[in-house]
Amino acid sequence: MNPLRAKAALATVMLVTLLGTAGIALPYPILAPYFIEGSHSANNLVSFMGWPPKLLLGITLATYPLGLLIGSNVIGALSDRYGRKEVLSYTLVGSVLGYIATAIAIQQENFIFFIVARIITGFFEGNISIARAITVELHPHIDRTRALSLLYATTYAGWLIGPLAGGYLMEYGVDTVFYVAGIAVFLSLLMVIFVLQKTPPQKPSKLSLVTEILRNHSATLLANNELRRFIFFYFVFTLGINTFYEFYPLWLVEDLHFDSKQIGWTTVAITLCMVIVSSTFGDKIPRHFGQERSLLVGNGLFAVTVFIITFLTDPIVYLPFALTGATIAIINVVFPSMLSEYFGHLGQGKVMGLQVSIFCFTNVVVAIFGSFVSLISADMTLWLAAAFLVSSMFLFRTPAKPSAES
Repeated sequence: MNPLRAKAALATVMLVTLLGTAGIALPYPILAPYFIEGSHSANNLVSFMGWPPKLLLGITLATYPLGLLIGSNVIGALSDRYGRKEVLSYTLVGSVLGYIATAIAIQQENFIFFIVARIITGFFEGNISIARAITVELHPHIDRTRALSLLYATTYAGWLIGPLAGGYLMEYGVDTVFYVAGIAVFLSLLMVIFVLQKTPPQKPSKLSLVTEILRNHSATLLANNELRRFIFFYFVFTLGINTFYEFYPLWLVEDLHFDSKQIGWTTVAITLCMVIVSSTFGDKIPRHFGQERSLLVGNGLFAVTVFIITFLTDPIVYLPFALTGATIAIINVVFPSMLSEYFGHLGQGKVMGLQVSIFCFTNVVVAIFGSFVSLISADMTLWLAAAFLVSSMFLFRTPAKPSAES
């Protein structure tokens, strides 16, 4: 691949990521109002079996990351064996069908169909591990850290654009939001088909698809002692970041009495700062200070900022929230870059799939157990997040360089 082809590939993956992430994020601002407000009408979906709407909403919110957890564990590894473009194309088709199925389930007011459609959609959108694998493989034509920095910038932009679009589209019907999400992913599919260059598989396979999934999913990498130690650091770190993400809205409501618009602007402050840092100087920091130092200092700064937030009031609280976005952006560039550099020989799609799987798994863990902590106080949830972040710093060990035989 020449430098021009590498730039075209990166631009394609960035656009695919932007559209795909925006499609993922579109439904998030509409689900809570749909379930809570819809419970006052004769909607069979939000009154399934007479269960409380909040319980049905909780089930709904858990199904997508569950599908994503399963999908990310196998899809990245499959792309190592069958080719990036092929697997990415098929999974994007699956995502489009998942969104269409979700919209139809809403029209039919069928809760079971709705849940199944959300799990299927989440499974196929485990293909974000492929986008990361393609990005790191553009090295040395495009610096690995720089490419990841730009990719994450488009990811954050998608999370910024998607919820805003979803909020405005809701007036046309909840099913419309999911149809539009499907259209966004379909545009991503067209980009992959017509622009992305086909590359040979890293590790071609002669096994059947089922056998390949059972033998070579991302979790099998945990048998590698060196990788397991490195991933354990990331596991504890993501417990911290997901505790922060899941419960800072609750803290804003309980401690500062924020409404939904104020919470939205807080999220904008975090995400916008992520976009700015990732697209400008995010990759320069690890090159200047070193990967390990940038990772640990960013981690420590993130933890301190989260702890300090609990003692602040409106409007000064927006500034430290924005600072958390800057530190997260730096960490999110450094860690996958190191993961690729030290363990990419095991299969770039496979190791990126493991990273996504760990993030999704801790998301589920935090959602369950963090709720019990929040019963004590919202402050405790943010203190717990800071404690996880600090703990992860003591677990960090720089991996050994892969041997020439690897």
